[in-house]
Order: sequence, then C-alpha cells, then structure tokens
Amino acid sequence: MWMRNGLRVGRLFGIEITIDASWLLIFALVCWNLTVAFGAWHPAWPFGERLALAVVAALLFFASVLAHELAHSLVARAYGVDVREIRLFLFGGVSNIAREPPSAKAEFAITIVGPLTSIVFGVVMSVVASLFVGAVPPGTSMMETIARMGPFGTLLTWLGSINIIVGVFNLIPGFPLDGGRLLRAFLWSVTKDLRRATLWASIAGQVVGWGFAALGVVMFFGVYLPVLGGGLVSGLWLVFIGWFLASAARATYRSVMVHDALDGVHVVQLMRPVGWAMPPETTLDDAVHQWFMRAPEHAFPIVDPTGALLGMVARSDVRKVPEDAWVATRVSSIMTPYDRLVVVTPADEGTTALDAFGQRDVDQLPVVRDRATRQLAGMLERDDIARWLDLRATPPLRHRPT
Repeated sequence: MWMRNGLRVGRLFGIEITIDASWLLIFALVCWNLTVAFGAWHPAWPFGERLALAVVAALLFFASVLAHELAHSLVARAYGVDVREIRLFLFGGVSNIAREPPSAKAEFAITIVGPLTSIVFGVVMSVVASLFVGAVPPGTSMMETIARMGPFGTLLTWLGSINIIVGVFNLIPGFPLDGGRLLRAFLWSVTKDLRRATLWASIAGQVVGWGFAALGVVMFFGVYLPVLGGGLVSGLWLVFIGWFLASAARATYRSVMVHDALDGVHVVQLMRPVGWAMPPETTLDDAVHQWFMRAPEHAFPIVDPTGALLGMVARSDVRKVPEDAWVATRVSSIMTPYDRLVVVTPADEGTTALDAFGQRDVDQLPVVRDRATRQLAGMLERDDIARWLDLRATPPLRHRPT
C-alpha cells in the first residue's frame, strides 16, 4: 500500500525498504532513456524487446543502488549505529541512519563500503559481459563491440559501466556524497572536532553543488562538456543535482549545529507539563468535540486512573472511523498502544528526543517519569525544541528542526 511517506516494500536484515514517490519519475526516465539507447546500439531490435530490456535493466540498477545502501547500513549497525530505513528516491538511495557515527574511523568504514560495493559490482559485470563478445578485430570501436552483443551481454555491459560511474561519482568530495563524508572523516580524525569537520565538509559540498549547477547552465546554453555532454535536458538535470547537493550539504551542517546546541540540555527543560489527557473510556465523539476541536494538538495521550500512559490517539486515527460510529467507539480501541510509541523521560538528553522524533516521523512525544511505571509527566513537541533554539541559540539555528 502506498503511504504518505512512500511505499514500504519489505525488510532486509531488519531494515525497512521504502520507495519514495519521486522514484517513479526517475524509474520512468531511466526506462525511456535506455529504450532509446538500446535502439541506437541495436537498430534492428523491435521496440518491445528494447523496452522490456530497459525495464529489466532499470530494476537491476536500482537493486544495485539498494545493495550500495545496504552495505552502508550493515557496517553502520556493526558500529552500533541504528539504521531505520533505506529509501529509494529521485537521486538514487539513502540510508536513514539514526545518529552520527561514533568516531572518524567508524564514519570512514561506513562510508567507503558503499562506493566499493558499486565499483566491485561494476567490474564483475563488465568482465562477465566481455565473455559474450568473442574475438573482436583490431580497431573495432566500442559501439561496434556492443552491436555484436545479444540482450544479456548488452544488459551486463550497461549495468557494469553505470555501477562503476555511480561508485566513482560518489567519491567526489562534496558532502553529503560519500566522498564528502570521507573528507569529513579525514578532517574529523585530524581536528578531533566533528562540528568543525562537518562545517568544512559542508562548505566543500556546497562548492561542488554550485559548481555542478554552473556547469549545467553552461550546458544549457549549448556548450558540450567532455563526459557530461551537453544540451537543454542534460544541463537542467545537472543544475537540479547541483542545487540538491548544495542544499543537502547546508542542511546537514545545520543538523549538526542543532545537536551541538542541544548538548547538555535535558527534556525537562523543553517539555510541557501534563495538560490534556483522555481517559480510555472516552468516546470518539467526545474526543473530537472536547479535545481535538478545542486544542491545536494533533494527538493526545490516553491514561488510566493512576496516570499511567496507555497510548496515544491522533487525528489520523479519528479519520479512519466513520462519523456515525463515533458515539459507540472508545479511544482505547483505536489508539496507538504504549509498546508502539517512542517515549522519552525528563532526564533524557535533548538530542535523544530530537533523534526520537525522526524514528516515527511524529510531531509530539509523550514524556514519562519512568519507563517502568509509565507515569505521564508531559508532552514534548518539535516546536518546543524550535522555540528553545529560537530563544537561546544563534541565528542559523532558528528553524524548525527536522
């Protein structure tokens, strides 16, 4: 089922695999471009055969992108860094790592394995593809060599070359590309300061990103560049990639600055005391009219008579129940139970709470006095952290933390 945050297609090694909606666009573009390319390489092939091979090639390509990200994720878990999700999206794939690596050595190991995976895959596929060529007369061009191949050899040739390109491209020292993270690992090991290393790597990433954008503008105006090519579409695509890299580099540094600003701050300094809390026997009709319509919150805690947290009920839960059933429905029957919630305690670090928001992509976290007794102490919202940063931190941090 396609959800708001993407299509969850399954789990590998306990890591959730999600396809973002933007992936459909790049998948369609890759399929079309490959159909055209295979037609140029093999003009005699029927359109249906070229299209079918293009779809297979695109699926295998994204499978190799998934393998690249899975390599990152498995090494990250070996270093004790939780990986919640691998997401395939417009620009390839990304591993949703819960926190920064514990050391420069760990970051190097987590990062380098991705490009190495792509390059090794590419080399192996290229070697296997060469077995389908046979004896090639001296002076035969690459296009003539490919024209001698059948569908399987053509498929492996393209997959081999594209994986090598992906691996090498990711080694460009522009944060947050793998090369930029390797640069940060090096700077981190030299300076012993993650924040400073991130700043320098972020600056390098923005320079690389805007450099790509500038090259894209040049291509847009008809200049042909070696390797990159030329033309309107290629130029616009490179501008888009450059803008994305520059924005991602800047956002990553902001994230590190936010974590740094929250260092030593505890949840008790950020939370709101218990305000609105529902008894479990509250009907959905009362919940709508007495709670949701009278307060801006998107979700409310459900507590028993002793004040122990039982779960949370959100607006999205209400929308799943027909209005004519609200009077007969108790909130306890539709709530998210405690064991499926992400909770924090007043003694937890602010950075722990910030990371917890990302685990479930929620805007509110219940705060319990003690995880054993589940006694509700208050609520913490993303806006509470943003407000604290706005009042206490430097201007670059004055934004909604994500």
